[in-house]
Amino acid sequence: FKLRLSNSLAGPCHRVSMDKTLQYLPDHFVHMLPRRIRRFDPDEVTRVSTTEVAPEETGLSQKNMDTIWDAVVRFYRTGLSPSMALCVRRHGRVIMDRTIGHRCGNHPGASEEESLEISTPDTLYNVFSASKAVTATLVHMAIERGHFGLNDRVADFIPSFAQHGKGAVTISDLLTHRAGVALPPQHAMSLESLGDLDSIVEIICAMKPNSGGHKRLAYHTVTSGFLLADIIEKTDGRDLQTFLKEELRDPLGFENLAYGISEDRLSEVAEDAVTGPKARFPFTKIIRRALGADLPTAIGYANDPRYLTAVVPSGNIIASANEIGRFSELLLRGGELDGVRIFEPETLRRAVINQTKGELDRVMLVPVPYGFGYMVGGERFGMFGRGAPQAFGHMGFSNIMVWADPERDISVALLSTGKPFYTLEVLLWFKIIDVIVNEIPRDTINPLFNTGSAS
Repeated sequence: FKLRLSNSLAGPCHRVSMDKTLQYLPDHFVHMLPRRIRRFDPDEVTRVSTTEVAPEETGLSQKNMDTIWDAVVRFYRTGLSPSMALCVRRHGRVIMDRTIGHRCGNHPGASEEESLEISTPDTLYNVFSASKAVTATLVHMAIERGHFGLNDRVADFIPSFAQHGKGAVTISDLLTHRAGVALPPQHAMSLESLGDLDSIVEIICAMKPNSGGHKRLAYHTVTSGFLLADIIEKTDGRDLQTFLKEELRDPLGFENLAYGISEDRLSEVAEDAVTGPKARFPFTKIIRRALGADLPTAIGYANDPRYLTAVVPSGNIIASANEIGRFSELLLRGGELDGVRIFEPETLRRAVINQTKGELDRVMLVPVPYGFGYMVGGERFGMFGRGAPQAFGHMGFSNIMVWADPERDISVALLSTGKPFYTLEVLLWFKIIDVIVNEIPRDTINPLFNTGSAS
């Protein structure tokens, strides 16, 4: 009943009547109604990149593409996401690179006078925790270069981390969310401190183990990234941003793909928005544990220039869907892209082996399968669709997914600026992933980490 009523009230032709109706509803009921954007004709707010090739060139059909895009449009129609972007490569070629919705001006509660800007394939997005896949890749590159090893202790590089019995924690523990410092104190993540890596690391080092302690699986939303960044800087001599630029971005010709963005380019980044019904206890507690703040506060941080211009290793890679998808293509090809190799296939093969089979994550409260820094797929259950056991990548807050699937020879970036709390319609977002998996068949020959190129 709630979903039917909210759908009927929030339609594009009922904005005024919705406002009038809400004044007669009890406050507790109003708070349950999903916060939605104004919805537009999907064709009017869709933009398609000129890089798309005919699907037949990769063994697919236009019907396959239409079915995939229809799933994206179906979710857009829910009014839960101001902007969405999808880029899919198969056999190294772009078969879909398009956006739907608005970069800014269409968040829930926005007036009709607010300036609207339609998203394009060049629009930049914060991929949030999908940034962990980028940081993990840099860590494995540093390991390959001999800077440190997976089994080295964090305290060997950051001696103060050994406080409160954390001396045995290893770099592999950081990558598999077993370091015991999943939940940082709120002041550690203040916007004012984001530019000071040393002070953040000092706060994390002073923490007592939480969420079950060392070796207990508990998603480290932000803490592990800062520690890994500090270890790379101490062993390599370059800060994480410079390491990314000189070891990955420049050699492979990426235009963006950086932690944060310069102040003069903030207007290129899509604005995120809280959508869906208001969270209630006990879900509010779960959200606060995972994010260190309630949902509206977290999104306020995410749109703040101080966050967008900082370096947050676990949470603020800025890129277009095409570029973060191209990064996934690099992983799919085992470290080589367009004839340039930056790491060896064996490095990644080791990194994507499931390390947490069936174990319950104490923060996420579901059994998320992790490799060393990447989420990995499954046959019956997986983050990257059913029937994708070799897929790997990372999810981003709260409905961003970036992944590679070697069996289908695809790399995918599915981005969204709507951050809805739980509603049944969110299942339509997961349906997009399943549709991609269903419409793109497995190859007869597994192309795992073959070399190739991507435009």
